[in-house]
Amino acid sequence: MTAAETERDGVRAIEAGAVPARFARGWHCLGLSERFKDGRPHTVDAFGAKLVVFRSGDGRLNVLDAYCRHMGGDLSRGTVKGDEIACPFHDWRWGGDGRCKKIPYARRVPLRARTSAWTTMDQDGMLFVWNDPEGNPPPPGVTIPRIEGATRDDWTDWVWHETLVAANCREVMDNVVDMAHFFYVHYSFPTYFKNVFEGHVATQIMKGLSRPDARPPAKEGRPGMLGNTSVAAYHGPSFMIDDLTYHYEGMDIDCVLINCHYPVDADSFVLQSGIIVQRNERLGSAGADEMAVRLGAFILKGFEQDVEIWKNKARVDNPLLCEEDGPVYQLRRWYEQFYVDAADVAPEMVERFEFELDTTRPVEAWRKEVEENLARRAAAGGGTA
Repeated sequence: MTAAETERDGVRAIEAGAVPARFARGWHCLGLSERFKDGRPHTVDAFGAKLVVFRSGDGRLNVLDAYCRHMGGDLSRGTVKGDEIACPFHDWRWGGDGRCKKIPYARRVPLRARTSAWTTMDQDGMLFVWNDPEGNPPPPGVTIPRIEGATRDDWTDWVWHETLVAANCREVMDNVVDMAHFFYVHYSFPTYFKNVFEGHVATQIMKGLSRPDARPPAKEGRPGMLGNTSVAAYHGPSFMIDDLTYHYEGMDIDCVLINCHYPVDADSFVLQSGIIVQRNERLGSAGADEMAVRLGAFILKGFEQDVEIWKNKARVDNPLLCEEDGPVYQLRRWYEQFYVDAADVAPEMVERFEFELDTTRPVEAWRKEVEENLARRAAAGGGTA
């Protein structure tokens, strides 16, 4: 049956165009900066290219195209010598600005001896690179906010995870507006959900309850979880900062969760998550460190649940939505700004848009489902549903 015949029969056809041939304009996090500061070159596959990351003698982290413009040697298999990365093939020395600084066996360096260099930012323990298909530097107003807890002693160190996902990275972004999947995929219980899009920032505000039917009761002596409050904002196309508070009996635990990614190519991306936890009197220093590890593992499990969906789903450009699905099309319109030339960014891509989802029906349905699951558990003699 053809798509036209399907439409005539009243069956909606899935539309899916080719994935974008370009990569999003904006800041992308390559991971914790400390991993790149060991004096060795590091390979990163990103933006359809092979990159080399290295720290020069002045302490700066640099990112270059990995293939030497001389005869194609792999700089990521070379050696850091002073402020340059030396090609393992002929020892051509490349600086962080992309210029060849020295050829030990030559009288002079050719005038055109330049390679691609990426604008970098080492901030709050993370390494960022700026990608722009037009080759422009980051505009002054397009920034990644500082994370105060990342540099304070009363917060834990980052607990960081990453995984390679065989899908286009738009799949990640749809979660910004997708309240229902939190219940069915992640076993959460959202009770409040709002989105705000403005400029290069897309925000999700969510409050929720714990799911007693999906998790075992708290161990004796440990407080039970009551719910959570989350204010999560994407700053650009790939880096989300989530000010996240878990509400427990008798205390709150404040966290900052990072959800970020960078494209390897059009059909795969590296998904990363990081979390820090604020220390408090009840947790203590060691308790906060333990909590960060536990929450990091919990968040990782959530990402694994997402990945299982993404790797088996179809790409859908015309999703069929119900009232409670949220502003999917408005989010994608906001997201499009990163895939067009700066001169082609339309006002409707960046104008302020707010949408608060009516959670009355979802909460009613989900409360009933939780009660039924608990009843089945009780009849079966305990355990998780």
